Amino acid sequence: MSGIRDNILRRITRIAPRYLPFADVASETAPLSRLLRLSLFQVSVGMALVLLVGTLNRVMIVELGVPASLVAIMLALPLIFAPFRALIGFKSDQHRSALGWRRVPYIWKGTMLQFGGFAIMPFALLVLSGYDQAADAPLWIGRTSAALAFLLVGAGVHTVQTVGLALATDLVEVEEQPKVVGLMYVMLLVGMIVSALVFGYLLADYTPGRLVQVVQGAAVTTIALNLLALWKQEPRDRARAANPPPVEAFSDAWAVFSAREGTMRLLIVIALGTMAYGMAEVLLEPYGGEVLSMSVAMTTRLTAVLAGGGLLGFWFASHVLLRGAEPLNVATFGAAIGVPAFIAIAIAAQMGGVALFTFGTFVSGVGAGLFGHGTLTATMRRAPRSQIGLALGAWGAVQATAAGIAIAAGGVIRDVILAMPGTSRPATPYIPVFLLEAVFLVAALCVIWRLHAQAPRNLGIEP
Repeated sequence: MSGIRDNILRRITRIAPRYLPFADVASETAPLSRLLRLSLFQVSVGMALVLLVGTLNRVMIVELGVPASLVAIMLALPLIFAPFRALIGFKSDQHRSALGWRRVPYIWKGTMLQFGGFAIMPFALLVLSGYDQAADAPLWIGRTSAALAFLLVGAGVHTVQTVGLALATDLVEVEEQPKVVGLMYVMLLVGMIVSALVFGYLLADYTPGRLVQVVQGAAVTTIALNLLALWKQEPRDRARAANPPPVEAFSDAWAVFSAREGTMRLLIVIALGTMAYGMAEVLLEPYGGEVLSMSVAMTTRLTAVLAGGGLLGFWFASHVLLRGAEPLNVATFGAAIGVPAFIAIAIAAQMGGVALFTFGTFVSGVGAGLFGHGTLTATMRRAPRSQIGLALGAWGAVQATAAGIAIAAGGVIRDVILAMPGTSRPATPYIPVFLLEAVFLVAALCVIWRLHAQAPRNLGIEP
């Protein structure tokens, strides 16, 4: 049996570098099989994102009748912890333990937070919607328990992803760090695609009982995937345990990182682009259901279309960056193609229907992949190895915070327009949000142009 397994792994290793982006990062100390196993933590994160932003927001708005503004706020709650990603990454850089571990304790704590949130979430949502016997329950119970569930999942996702990416970079040389992080994000998109297809299949015949089973199954799967991902990844370091490095203040480390020319403008670009690509996440599936009459299964599979576009964007970004392209040029291209994509989504209600809507969603995924990888690579190059957790956390903090603001704003804008007198067409509350996303992308392009004009020497990948 061991010989068969080794043979399969050797075959995968020979094939993958040709077809899997960033697979050439594998080495003797960090073989592809080890990196792919570690990437399972990204699969669990992708599953959580699909469940929250894809499946549950559609079910809550359409099937359970929860107001879109309340759903948007609930989905934005996990992002309360987003600003702390830089601190989480920094703490894992500095962590002291008797075994010499830095990353494992944080990843496991994050995993348990995810599990706890998913365990109580389905029942909390049924109470929140007043389903069946829960109709007589006080309103605050449903809202409080649902908020707690989303907060726990959010804290777990941010902790697991930030520290997991830092652990992945620990396993490779400095020059290979952007590629290994890229590989992790490719697996995130793969996890989103697979999860969207599985959830779409399981919820093809939607019932509240089936929703409970799916969410609780996600909780158990999260534990299994993350435990397998962590197994024997971070070696015990007795020398580090005996002589831990000096503790550095977070404020001092952040001052050094942010002082580099162009860093703050880069973070502004990340925020604007992420808000543009994130504002419609809570509305795409309800838009497909209410305006284009798509079923739960069809709109859930739409998440796979979006993730597939993101996967293509990451692949193309990898292809050109390995050939010397400047990372912010890649991000510029990603922001630029998002503008016509959101215009296509907006006009799908009048012309093109489901086909144009799906095409616009796919193109927006490609743009998000290009933009994400371009800005990620630029951020990675701005920190030494000792601050890699801080750099990843800074990128993730800005991205996730901007996404949370955008998700909440998208739902509130939709409900405000819907409440206005004379709003009779189903598409009317959604179209302004899609057009506003195009405006944010134009703003991001303007800031990138300023970066090119004022500090061109800092835009490339620095040694």
